[in-house]
Amino acid sequence: MALRLGRLGAGPCWRAVHGDYGQLRAWSRCGTSSRVCRLPGTASTQARRGLGQSPSAGGGSWLGTGLAAALAGLAGLAAAAFGHMQRAEMVPKSSGTRSPSPGRREEDEDELACRCRTFMTSPVTDLRELRKRPEEMKTKMELMIMEIQAQVCQALAQVDGVANFSVDRWERNEGGGGITCVLQDGRVFEKAGVNISVVHGNLPEEAASQMKSRGKALKRKDGKLPFTAMGISSVIHPKNPYVPTMHFNYRYFEIEEADGNKNWWFGGGCDLTPTYLNQEDAVHFHRTLKEACDQHGPDIYPKFKKWCDDYFYIVHRGERRGIGGIFFDDLNSPSKEEAFRFVKSCAEAVVPSYVPIVKKHCDDSFTPQDKLWQQLRRGRYVEFNLVYDRGTKFGLFTPGSRIESILMSLPLTARWEYMHSPPENSKEAEILEVLRHPKDWVH
Repeated sequence: MALRLGRLGAGPCWRAVHGDYGQLRAWSRCGTSSRVCRLPGTASTQARRGLGQSPSAGGGSWLGTGLAAALAGLAGLAAAAFGHMQRAEMVPKSSGTRSPSPGRREEDEDELACRCRTFMTSPVTDLRELRKRPEEMKTKMELMIMEIQAQVCQALAQVDGVANFSVDRWERNEGGGGITCVLQDGRVFEKAGVNISVVHGNLPEEAASQMKSRGKALKRKDGKLPFTAMGISSVIHPKNPYVPTMHFNYRYFEIEEADGNKNWWFGGGCDLTPTYLNQEDAVHFHRTLKEACDQHGPDIYPKFKKWCDDYFYIVHRGERRGIGGIFFDDLNSPSKEEAFRFVKSCAEAVVPSYVPIVKKHCDDSFTPQDKLWQQLRRGRYVEFNLVYDRGTKFGLFTPGSRIESILMSLPLTARWEYMHSPPENSKEAEILEVLRHPKDWVH
């Protein structure tokens, strides 16, 4: 049975500072302490320039969009959760209280536990293992996505005010597991899911074959190719037609070849799918993402904005799924640390880019006609996810996949009408024009 959670007081709290959209700033506390809890070695650093402009030692950009996006299904990003489910716990399960390691301060041990208490549940990886490798990217990425999951869930639950998130833990027999958080039939949200996966093992033959087809022959050891994959994925479907649907996904993948060489990359993005066009909302959403990208280089946002417009394209309709955002894959330069800092900046932009829009429109009045148009647009959302989205398709064709997690991204309700066409110069026609011809929202 899933554990029902309400708004959590222990995690980050969000407040609007100014303007219609405001600036959502986070603050958190652990117990009565005012200190910020971080795992040693994960303190924030200043942004660096030149992201994606120089090669890294971890391997070139041989992995294309298709493979990396498809592997989101394998990584369990709401796509391929293997194994069984178990009840989640609000407080991390005991990881075995032990004396600090030589040279490690006792307060450092406490900081990790303190940080974990702000999460929706305990991390997938045992705390003892995380403490052994605080500087490894696997640890930093897992703690970051756990933190983002809690921030998003708590912000959404606060806005909804009625429905709670169910929190389900699942385990993968081959290694690792995940945490699925879903809110359904709320006051504001019809369906909202925020999922975490942290899995490892040997890469299935299907995925390895896709790598080979892209021109990279990986060195397998005894026929095996060890991998680690983790990420966060979310899709949010509001009830009100004037509140847009939003999706985001950020992931990390690592493969170890027989000679010990490790290939790694990051991928992800964030995009908005409105039923009706609101110019101010579109500018706010894109500007917030651009500000996150600009911390790491001036050329990043334009490149990843175009990539997003090109990826979320419904070919048989000749239109985009929404008004875009950012999208990227195979990010493995200029360094692992800088790539991680960029992904972290983008993930932290999710709540301030979206929640103010929800608050602005969740109580707007709407007509049955508005609701009908929302249902038709959701039909387009379903078409893209089932026909074109590589992560969804990979998950559906992976033996043992958990179908409920794969289809979590679909709306609770949708509609298809034969040969439906909105009247010319209508507000329904307005959004179609933008979907067919993407706009530059920030210049």
